[in-house]
Amino acid sequence: MSNWFSTWLENQKRTRSFHPSWILLVVAATLVVAGIVWIPAALVSKAEYDRLPSAALPASDKASIPSDEIPAAVEQPGFPARTGPKTIRVDFSPPDVDAIPGGKFGEAVRLGRNIFNDTQTYARAYVGNALNCVNCHLDEGRKADSAPLWAAFAMFPAYRDKNQKVNSYEERLAGCFRYSMNGKVPPPGSKELVALMSYSYWMATGAPVGVELKGRGYPKLAEPRQPPDVARGKKVYEANCAICHGADGQGTQVSGRYVFPPLWGKDSFNGGAGMTRVETAAGFIQANMPLGKGGTLSEQEAWDVAKYMNSHPRPVDPRLVKS
Repeated sequence: MSNWFSTWLENQKRTRSFHPSWILLVVAATLVVAGIVWIPAALVSKAEYDRLPSAALPASDKASIPSDEIPAAVEQPGFPARTGPKTIRVDFSPPDVDAIPGGKFGEAVRLGRNIFNDTQTYARAYVGNALNCVNCHLDEGRKADSAPLWAAFAMFPAYRDKNQKVNSYEERLAGCFRYSMNGKVPPPGSKELVALMSYSYWMATGAPVGVELKGRGYPKLAEPRQPPDVARGKKVYEANCAICHGADGQGTQVSGRYVFPPLWGKDSFNGGAGMTRVETAAGFIQANMPLGKGGTLSEQEAWDVAKYMNSHPRPVDPRLVKS
């Protein structure tokens, strides 16, 4: 501390009186501190300003930038695009049937299970063919790689190219009645749809929301080495499928009820069902058919027999029927 400041300070201590020089001292100290803070901040601010794209600069500053350095367009910030479900693959198992709860919710779950396994009895008013939901979603909607309910429920609402809008899960179920069941759509909030939603919700107990669970949907096969062929598919069908679904593809009945469903014709799914896409049918067939022996057909055989199955006539897509 300098001599003059020490002398001044001692004098203030002795006199204990206000002196105008105190004000000068406080002001000087404040300016010094402000300078210490402001100078680094100004340097950082200038560096950040220099890194700004030209589109973000004031018009007066743009004029000083050579025209060949100004980008034609700068993408504006916004919300990230929704590119589909998360790609995390999670193992999941649905709860056991014995775990269905009691009460009103349990009643709805049980009705949904009954509708799913015996649609012909429990939702007959909305079915136009001989199929049950379980024909395409095996093991009561539990089997992985067979479009299981527990893997579907938590992925809705979702956008669907089929109707070009975001669908609720209820709308997704309604579409199954219209296309796969070749029937009519149950009213929103109907006991049938509420029951099926309850069954699906219960099956997904503990599943993460918005995450693609392992076994969801049907497997997506690689493009075949040879284009799918009806003639080759016919041979695959005769050797592996006809024993259950019949040589004519009309299924097998016992006491007037189908134990193995028809694959084409008036009692099968219509032309708007997802299974009419050869790639979808091939994935289902390769993973699940012959029943109990999934994975025994080669991918090429699955492509060929799917092509053969979908080469036969079936009810028309209702979207193509003029009202």
